[in-house]
Amino acid sequence: MLKKIGILFLISLSSCSLIKHKNKIPKTEFRGVWIATVVNIDWPQRGGDPWKKQQEEYLRILNFYKALNFNAVVVQIRTAGDAFYNSGISPWSRFLTGQEGLAPETDQDPLKWLIREAHIRGFEFHAWLNPYRATFDLNTEVLSENHDYFKHPDWMIKYGKKYYYNPGLPGVQNHMVSVIEEVVANYDIDAIHFDDYFYPYTIKDEVFNDSTSFLSNNPSRLSLENWRRSNIDSLVKQTHKAIKQQKPWVQFGISPFGVWKNKSTDPRGSDTKAGQTTYEDLYADPLLWMEKGWIDYLVPQIYWSLKLKVASHRVLLDWWAENYKNSNLYVGNGPYKLRNNSDKAWNKKKELPKQLRLARKTEAVRGNVFFSARSLMSGNKDIVNYIKKELYSYPSFTPASPLIVREEQPLPELATIEDKDNYLSITFKFQDSSNTRFANVYAIKNPKKPPSCKPENIIGKILMDSSSYFNIGKGIIKQRKHIAVTFTDRFRKETEPIVILLN
Repeated sequence: MLKKIGILFLISLSSCSLIKHKNKIPKTEFRGVWIATVVNIDWPQRGGDPWKKQQEEYLRILNFYKALNFNAVVVQIRTAGDAFYNSGISPWSRFLTGQEGLAPETDQDPLKWLIREAHIRGFEFHAWLNPYRATFDLNTEVLSENHDYFKHPDWMIKYGKKYYYNPGLPGVQNHMVSVIEEVVANYDIDAIHFDDYFYPYTIKDEVFNDSTSFLSNNPSRLSLENWRRSNIDSLVKQTHKAIKQQKPWVQFGISPFGVWKNKSTDPRGSDTKAGQTTYEDLYADPLLWMEKGWIDYLVPQIYWSLKLKVASHRVLLDWWAENYKNSNLYVGNGPYKLRNNSDKAWNKKKELPKQLRLARKTEAVRGNVFFSARSLMSGNKDIVNYIKKELYSYPSFTPASPLIVREEQPLPELATIEDKDNYLSITFKFQDSSNTRFANVYAIKNPKKPPSCKPENIIGKILMDSSSYFNIGKGIIKQRKHIAVTFTDRFRKETEPIVILLN
């Protein structure tokens, strides 16, 4: 039987999400980490290990970054024509099961479990896919008979020591869109994420042999370069459309190589001397994708130190901040270089923290993503502690997409509070709870004043999972007489606060 205890229902005149606080730690800031699965870089440590061991390894990563107040994980679920999920299109990845095409020895759906464990801890889950890399090497004997290398050999182009899907074939593009649709339809993800692998990085004296498809699939008679870019543009456009038609709250983000063009080849380019560029060598045009509204966020991989002459992190961050539009802009940072790079700037304790401070004080930048998960977990405790103490000492919320206009939702009504031994179960009446993702609990001192929704006042971020109630431990609430509760929906929009009298 529900026990109703003292309830004070109060709606503040101002939304927590709209109050601007002059605080060095922002309320809204993307803090993400890439979890790479290809060749088991971050997770799992070894393909074919018992599922229980792999689970423990994944939770170790989540708990580490939860303690650092990160709020998003970008998990690689497709490395090279394979899948870390039960797919009707792609074979199981050998980096998960030890043998490509072999299902994992568990009754659980691995990806559903990965997503839920991330959500329970307050993380967004961004599903990271490599669209065009078909194999990691030339050893095709390790591939499943259901791999596209065997099913569609006409799609494959050998280049260097890998096989790639040919982006110029309509069949390839349709296939990739189907891959995306399958993931979006079957899994409760928060975003689809592409990295920088479009056309492959240039290899000296190697030719990417797509001449036949260029001649037969080029009705506009574009140059080879513009035709290749148009192929990538088309996939980006179609992916965005496919995602939003199924689940409009699911975002689409891309992480391109950090240099669009050098100024030496285009006055609009950055003052850098990169050996390759995303526009000229990878045939990717992120400026166009932002302009057209095809992506919700962009994460340029600016993996260089602040003062590196050929490609300064500072110069590139400023360039992207000046040239972004429509989408959210995050910075891709490279902690994998810490104390492990020929550029000795990475030996300095404050190189990475300085990059984070620069991003934070740059108005256009809304957060950061780290490559990769193991980088901070395998040493550099002094840097980790510094970041936690000085930069990420409080939680933050992930930004909403500027492309999505979300109507104000009716505020739910507080129904009951059930007093359990170790926790309170708080139930609300929603008109529609299907899009509710998290309940956010704030500590407050004076219930007669508008609640302060500063990040330092957050004491809980609890997965609602489309339910009408949440549980919060008494150890978290302690002896507080009042709390404020807001709700964040799948679109990242936070409600106005509800102040609750507990006793």
